Amino acid sequence: MTSYEGTHPTVLVRVGSRSAQIDDQLAPTIQAIWECGFDTFTCCQDLAESNADWPEKLPHMAEWVKSRRGWMLIDFPVDSGLAFLSAVANAGPRDAFYVRMTHWAAPDAWDVTIKPMDTAMFKEDLPSRFRPQLLQVSFPAYDLPELTQRLRDHAAGRSVPPAPADWSTVGR
Repeated sequence: MTSYEGTHPTVLVRVGSRSAQIDDQLAPTIQAIWECGFDTFTCCQDLAESNADWPEKLPHMAEWVKSRRGWMLIDFPVDSGLAFLSAVANAGPRDAFYVRMTHWAAPDAWDVTIKPMDTAMFKEDLPSRFRPQLLQVSFPAYDLPELTQRLRDHAAGRSVPPAPADWSTVGR
């Protein structure tokens, strides 16, 4: 597990045999994720800050960088990422937070994508063969306290019974 290199202050997080320097704002959340048994690859507490120099080399990325100010990211192996999403959803009500994490049209909807990887990227003598590599979860920083609490509730065995969701923010 790594944070995006050198942009943000980090703290050492340890859970069992896992340890890594994690962006300080995300450290309690990554600790909670690991305590739930989910694996992670990378994380970043502000994507715009971490990628601020991209537009110098890649001008077409300027709007993307601007749009990611205040957005966090956590990368998971696909199975752990899906388990993480289920745990977070089941540990709280189906409120506006839930709608942001599940519905693409919600205001400040989470960006959840599965990123395939071509094995030929690292062994160019092989034919291309894509496989799911990671599940990337990007969310607004203001969701971090609720996210962390839901992970702690999940780890403690607390869940919220299924109920109708409040879809009012997406007009459903």
